[in-house]
Amino acid sequence: MDKKGIDITNLNKNIDPKKDFYEYACGGWIEKNPMTDEYTSYGTFDVLRENTRKQLQELILTLSSDPKAKEKGSIAQKISDLYNMGMDEKRLNEEKSNPLKETLEQLKEKLKGNNRESLLGWLHYGIDDSFFSSGVGPDPADSNVNILHIGETGLSLGDRDYYLEDNEINQKILKAFEEYIKKIMMLAGYDEKDAERVKDTVLSIEKRIAEIKMTREDRRNPVLRHNIYNIEELQKEFKVADWEKYFEALNLSKIEKVNVTSVEFLKKIGNILDSLTPQEIEDYLTYSIISNSTGLMSDDFIDADFEMFGKVMSGQKEKQPRWKRVMGLVSSMFGEAVGELYVAKYFPQENKDYMLNLVENLRKSLSKHISETEWMSDETKEKAQEKLKDMTVKIGYPDKWKDYSEIEIDPEESFLENVQKASVWFTKDNYSKLTKPVDKTEWHMTPQTVNAYYSPIVNEICFPAGILQPPYFDLKADDAINYGAIGVVIGHEMTHGFDDQGRQFDKNGNLTDWWAPEDAERFNKLADKLVDQFDKIEIAPGVNANGRFTLGENIADQGGLNVALTAYSLVENEKKDLEGITPLQRFFISYAGVWAGSIRDEEKLVRTKTDPHSLGKNRVNATLKNIKPFFEAFDIKEGDDMFMPEEERVTIW
Repeated sequence: MDKKGIDITNLNKNIDPKKDFYEYACGGWIEKNPMTDEYTSYGTFDVLRENTRKQLQELILTLSSDPKAKEKGSIAQKISDLYNMGMDEKRLNEEKSNPLKETLEQLKEKLKGNNRESLLGWLHYGIDDSFFSSGVGPDPADSNVNILHIGETGLSLGDRDYYLEDNEINQKILKAFEEYIKKIMMLAGYDEKDAERVKDTVLSIEKRIAEIKMTREDRRNPVLRHNIYNIEELQKEFKVADWEKYFEALNLSKIEKVNVTSVEFLKKIGNILDSLTPQEIEDYLTYSIISNSTGLMSDDFIDADFEMFGKVMSGQKEKQPRWKRVMGLVSSMFGEAVGELYVAKYFPQENKDYMLNLVENLRKSLSKHISETEWMSDETKEKAQEKLKDMTVKIGYPDKWKDYSEIEIDPEESFLENVQKASVWFTKDNYSKLTKPVDKTEWHMTPQTVNAYYSPIVNEICFPAGILQPPYFDLKADDAINYGAIGVVIGHEMTHGFDDQGRQFDKNGNLTDWWAPEDAERFNKLADKLVDQFDKIEIAPGVNANGRFTLGENIADQGGLNVALTAYSLVENEKKDLEGITPLQRFFISYAGVWAGSIRDEEKLVRTKTDPHSLGKNRVNATLKNIKPFFEAFDIKEGDDMFMPEEERVTIW
């Protein structure tokens, strides 16, 4: 059977690929797939996610007619009842903010006790992560051992720069944020005067927190985020709470050491806490609990949230329909239970078999690249090869499924109360890992997720079933297309093991310096050149891309392309032109198609502050300028817009 070639209608043949390859390769697709009002960006990932949502909705609705859905405690009952509660618009609008009443009363009781440790312990047990956060995960220095990590909390607006940079855009966002705070507080029963007070308090506290948070660039440095303290040192250095009493409030015992992921933050957050009045603490925590619950309550709360974070911040014109929002929550909460249903229906064994073979071809290819790398010494190459050889591969779905038997879904209680109980269970589940070895079989994405990941701390790559569908992976497509799409995605994730972050972890996932100093120096020089390339790209008037923040993803994009190209060259199948397009051209067009899409101007600015990935167009045009075979495939020469002189190109992997 003949394999499918490129869909010609996805191209914009009015554009010269030598001038703007992204527009040439994706222009037709963008025209055929206009962005609807519910999106802030819309691309091939979103089309695949839409298809997956519909598949999941069908699976969840089918569960309602399953006899097991009437058996209390069955997974069918839990999934179908939770979905139905989220879809019961009438009940949600009648309940308004009443489902939060008990939690807010508990907050008042905790505040009366004037016991900071008891208050924080209660909050951090699945209720709210205000002031700082804590959770259990592998010790970066010994990835087989779980340890408690204490670090920064988030901010309502997502990034510190919204509070600290004074410009027209941020002023607009902060003004809308003020209105949002007052709106949700009044919806929760506060009068205008009290809502105004809460607004002032929240803005003041969040600005102070923003001032002490790490920069987005520093957050990407694993060395800065690894700081081990024993309990005595913790008590002495960080005057936030009596730590032993705080751990008791979390039901944690026999803690000997913790990892502080943001040292200066934790030193200074105690000063902020000490300076606040009881009223300010109550106002801030009440706001935080309400704000984190808006999506689980009546439409007026949902509308207020959408107006702020959808319309103003991201330029979204219309909120997602209720079924998508509810299905997303159910699919997340019971991720592997829904995933088990999903793979049984939509992920055949032949897909997994092809992927396993493809991954091994990519592994051989990256091994070849490591061997032939001119800037790395033989000593470091040997260790890099060991790391690649030991890299674990997870395809499709886990070998064992998560047990959700302890989560109770009770239709007599509200949607919010059920979700909140589940949140407490997930927190308990996380803290329970403290006494156990790291489970390296655990998945950190659900099978239905349209994405992939590399985890440096366990040295593994994971490709859920959700992403293993057209246009990323298609058994009916020719190899050039599959290698240009899912092949590059695989190469991308593998290369993360050797990007600016991943390279700092060894084959066992331990944070350790295994590089010869001169190799690290040469790597950093090449990385700095790549940073400079992206720093020069203007994404909006007066706003440039952040090459340092996106460095890891840019290295992985470039490495993924080079590695997939080499892997494709090893494929023995017949390589011929299809509809006048050469195999090499199909490879690059397929790669560009992965990032086809539209994005609103507001969303570009949000992503530049919060997303370590470059914008789609830059992942194509800027990255391809470093790939020599791309120039050969499209006869790109000096003087063409897509050309870059050889001495300016960067090749790391």
